[in-house]
Amino acid sequence: MRVLEFIREKSEKLQKSNAEFMAKLEPQVKNLSDKVTQTLANTLNNPWISFFKSSEEGEDEPRPLVLVPEAAKVYQDLQQQLGEETFVGEWFTVSQECINQFADVTGDQQWIHTNAERAKKESPFKTTIAHGFLTLSLIPKLTDTVSSDSNPYPDAKMVVNYGLNQVRFPFPVKSGSRVRARTTLIGLTPMKRSIEVISEVSIEVENSKRLACVAETVLRLYF
Repeated sequence: MRVLEFIREKSEKLQKSNAEFMAKLEPQVKNLSDKVTQTLANTLNNPWISFFKSSEEGEDEPRPLVLVPEAAKVYQDLQQQLGEETFVGEWFTVSQECINQFADVTGDQQWIHTNAERAKKESPFKTTIAHGFLTLSLIPKLTDTVSSDSNPYPDAKMVVNYGLNQVRFPFPVKSGSRVRARTTLIGLTPMKRSIEVISEVSIEVENSKRLACVAETVLRLYF
């Protein structure tokens, strides 16, 4: 019974202390809350705050992007080609020498690419195959975008390879096979002095219904 009485006594004292503490704390909390409210009100009423418009206040529509004249002309022309196949390249032979050179440059000497005798015995393809990244790296050549004689964007001061959205290698390219590229324009993004051009490049393998590579390329045309 003494233990229960002791616990009850301590509990009553603790509750009393908590009540006294909250009573002392409440005015301070209220005072702090009033100060914060007043500060916010003063801030919102300051003249400089009027320079910032709230999206809920019916702000004006964003200003339309104005392209430089050279870019505007190219953009208008390219819009007419959206969704259309814009290029079909010439056939190119992926030789074993080409594959070996790529292996030397990248350090990827995996036998399925470079060891013709072992590939003939152990590979399901019965021959060596090109690296997937070799096929991908051939895109500038296969799309003829590196030749100054056939520049597809002559009005642009500079064309920059901005990257790739996605890449797939559905079918291997066997050594000695011929490949070619088809290009379809699938996206355009205008900027003030540049245009972002997105194309789908499909690399065909001769005498095969399956594609060796499908990639979305992104170019930036600067004017």
